[in-house]
Amino acid sequence: MRSEAVLRVGNASGFYGDRFSAVREMLTGGPLDVLTGDYLAELTMLILARDRIKDPATGYAKTFLRQMEECLGLALERGVRIVVNAGGLAPARLAGALRDLARRQGLNPAVAHVEGDDLLPRSAELGLPEGLLAANAYLGAFGVAECLRAGADVVVTGRVTDAALVVGPAIARFGWAADELDALAGAVVAGHVLECGAQATGGNYAFFREHDVTRPGFPIAELEADGSSVITKHPGTGGAVTTGTVTAQLLYETGGACYLGPDVTARLDSARLTQEGPDRVRIDGVRGETPPPTLKVGLNSLGGYRNEVVFVLTGLDVEAKAALVRRQLDAALPPEARPAELRWTLARTDHHDADSEEGASALLRLTARDRDPAKVGRELGKAAVELGLSGYPGFHLTAPPGPGAPYGVFTAAYVDAEEVAHTAVLPDGDRVAIAPAPRKATSPVPCADDPGAGLLDPGAGVPAPPPAGPTRRAPLGLVAGARSGDKGGDANLGVWARDDAGWSWLAHTLTIDLIRQLLPETADLPIERHLLPNLRAVNFTITGLLGEGVAAQHRFDPQAKALGEWLRSRHLDIPEALL
Repeated sequence: MRSEAVLRVGNASGFYGDRFSAVREMLTGGPLDVLTGDYLAELTMLILARDRIKDPATGYAKTFLRQMEECLGLALERGVRIVVNAGGLAPARLAGALRDLARRQGLNPAVAHVEGDDLLPRSAELGLPEGLLAANAYLGAFGVAECLRAGADVVVTGRVTDAALVVGPAIARFGWAADELDALAGAVVAGHVLECGAQATGGNYAFFREHDVTRPGFPIAELEADGSSVITKHPGTGGAVTTGTVTAQLLYETGGACYLGPDVTARLDSARLTQEGPDRVRIDGVRGETPPPTLKVGLNSLGGYRNEVVFVLTGLDVEAKAALVRRQLDAALPPEARPAELRWTLARTDHHDADSEEGASALLRLTARDRDPAKVGRELGKAAVELGLSGYPGFHLTAPPGPGAPYGVFTAAYVDAEEVAHTAVLPDGDRVAIAPAPRKATSPVPCADDPGAGLLDPGAGVPAPPPAGPTRRAPLGLVAGARSGDKGGDANLGVWARDDAGWSWLAHTLTIDLIRQLLPETADLPIERHLLPNLRAVNFTITGLLGEGVAAQHRFDPQAKALGEWLRSRHLDIPEALL
């Protein structure tokens, strides 16, 4: 790696399907040392597993290979290393395909890959469930670092943690050892900010109207030897980098104060954010603790088959029309053809005295699931269509029913880190075993999370309650931002205040009980509440809201992407001094 004091790491992909041109934009927009790309998510691993069943020669993110066809020569010319997890279920195969591509273009990059995450062949030995399509451990960053130290121009991995794509280059540049926990934790936090691409530069941002986010640029982390960093972007690109956009991303898909990883446990409650200038946010003060003794393993399996029929209900008597559909369909399905699960959802998208037919219509959605594809296919569609002339007035569907489609289930398991053969395969073919990070039985500082049962006492960074004063009924989003997402079947919901006065009110007001009132879907679910005073934030984990994960399509918003915006739209009594 280069010897400069600052390592500039950019990101060009936050998911499989992100902006294709971002690789070229990042390579040509300004100086970089490393360009990373995150192509994997829980759903992506299932997609790749199904691809592999159809064609054993696949299993990796093919988009990346097409991006390299366009930009590999440019990266080599500019001396920018490429580090991506696009290898998916087949990192060695992607590395080979990349070498073939380079030869056709007359290029000779040093290509390395990281493997060992695929535990599917050892499922029985490790006590994992039967019938899995994929089982992948979340590896750390030291395999990536080993490849870069060996001179790799391109490193492709399978399932590593998202942050490892940034932490690995930092280890290689600064020579960090496994026990330099604070530096590693700082890089993990920077990696978490970068991993979702434009979400750090104004994309999906609660206060999006304050910036031009027509086409936001992608983020860059300027990492320093102590693990601190500055988050920025190339000059002239859209969007913005502010303490708000960085806070939003830090809260995304995290839980409490302790952000667990295979190399280090990063203390999110120690992170400090400072706006150093336009589009420059410094992150420092991050403390690290030893990682847990186990590695998380993402398990993907086939859950069964699902189908969906959407009835359009227009005009008057919407509730009565919905009830009629349910009675008629229930009578039309014989017991032997009835799916194991039938879920009805009525979306009142209709408006009073609407001036368009669409505006006068509500949507009644029927979702069916069963292990037998026949029960959610032809018989279900036939029963729905046959109501066409004998149902409610104005009967029609949004689309003709199709055959049932398979859906996946994501769960997590944990295995001893010693059981996973984390391996760096260097450009010359040598294989280097990566030892697990040193772990201790207890953390030096316990990760104490607030249960959120009620109001809090001041102290430990928690502000005093705000003074009493007049309030006004208004949407929460006028004074707080939010970002939400998924972790398997659980939803993460982070809410932050924009100033100290708002934080004082938020910390004492937004309790678990209030969340249950504002979001009735959560009323019967376990909820954890965590305070992050340095970020002026409250973070919630809502267990089971997403059922069996995004691939199972358990609810209208299966990844909880808009859960935070729903919360921000809810009205409550807010001090007038904050409005």
